Amino acid sequence: MNLINDNSCAWINDLSKRINIKSISKNENCDFLVIGAGYTGLSAARKLGQLYPNQKILLVDAQLAGEGASSRNSGYLVDTTLNDGFTSNKELDNYKKKTDIYKLGIDAVKKFIKEYQVDCDWNECGKYFASSKVEDKKILDKFSVTLSKLGFEHNLLSNEELRKRLGTNFYKIALHTKGGILLHPGKLVRAMIDTLPDNVNLYENSSLLNWNIANNKVICNFKNGLIKTKKIIFATNGFLRSLGIKSNYNFPITLTASMTRSLTNEEFVSIGEPKEWGVLPVKPMGATIRMTKDRRILIRNTAEVCNPYQMSKSVLQKRSLKQKIGIKKRFPQLPQNIIRSSWSGVVSRSRNSSQIFEMIDQNVFVAGCYNGSGIGVGTLFGEQIAIKASGEHSNEIETIEKRKKPNLLPPQPFLNLGIKARLIYERFIANSDI
Repeated sequence: MNLINDNSCAWINDLSKRINIKSISKNENCDFLVIGAGYTGLSAARKLGQLYPNQKILLVDAQLAGEGASSRNSGYLVDTTLNDGFTSNKELDNYKKKTDIYKLGIDAVKKFIKEYQVDCDWNECGKYFASSKVEDKKILDKFSVTLSKLGFEHNLLSNEELRKRLGTNFYKIALHTKGGILLHPGKLVRAMIDTLPDNVNLYENSSLLNWNIANNKVICNFKNGLIKTKKIIFATNGFLRSLGIKSNYNFPITLTASMTRSLTNEEFVSIGEPKEWGVLPVKPMGATIRMTKDRRILIRNTAEVCNPYQMSKSVLQKRSLKQKIGIKKRFPQLPQNIIRSSWSGVVSRSRNSSQIFEMIDQNVFVAGCYNGSGIGVGTLFGEQIAIKASGEHSNEIETIEKRKKPNLLPPQPFLNLGIKARLIYERFIANSDI
């Protein structure tokens, strides 16, 4: 696995450059090894460091810590998601199990930022599920019934109220949920790096080449060294499949996003000076849009099956053009050349939108496949997989293990053909909201 650090993500570029980056340069032995230093891996390493202050814990990432999907997402800490399917009482029960996990994820992030006094632009402003088509009210009405049954505070909004709140006439109908949180994903994950316990050694730009189990030890080979560990936790999310981890149950999807410069005072006034907000699409392939605290507009409106390791600049530029069009559709009064940063990122999906959390061998544990909800769930799963790897139990683990498990995927080439066909169909259905 060979990943490349790039400088195209606005969230990452908001942060100061880190120094004293260490890579693997020799053979080592440790008590615990965590592969992947995003929300999950950082949370797992932090919890292990707290549980075992006198043991050696290594945390390794193929690129710079926190600069994968953890810094490249749209910054939504979700309490509910729309596109999961919930038409029967049985599905309602499954949906409740999923929202119970979301709540625990929010609690885990809240606890972290309170304990370490983290400034990550936390804003409990909720989120909108919005559409430019009035007929999508049927979908939102149905979703509203589900939310009411589960006790989630929400309200339906029409065009005029949305224009006042969002600064655009584009959306005709929306459902606002109160519990969602917006934040700066780069600032949050950077804080997780900065607060690692002293007995956690972080190695970056160190790709795992292969691994095996021998004599009750897990042996991991890297380019410049070998690590032997008593126990290992895989927390690579979108790259689980490439490491042969639960490869029949998860697959990567590449997303691209763009962010504008900060709007000028005149531009901000022209759209009504809205407060910070976040919109998620009613249809799965519609655009995700955010107005940030500092008046920048973020848009994510592409998802595809492609090489998860790197997107070429020429391909990224083509995706950026789609995002430019998406912003212009919503804010025609803004200038053409307003985008300042475009980037790609990888998410892990399962066939039924469920997560992976389990022991796959005596000393091998894995957590991932967050289906686009990795801030809260990833933080939660990291802490709890560390507890599970310690041979302990918790109420949180009990809640997590009640969830529906990921479904088996079809073999290749049928898997990629099916994913591509589904994405084409969903793009067609959501065409007006891209």
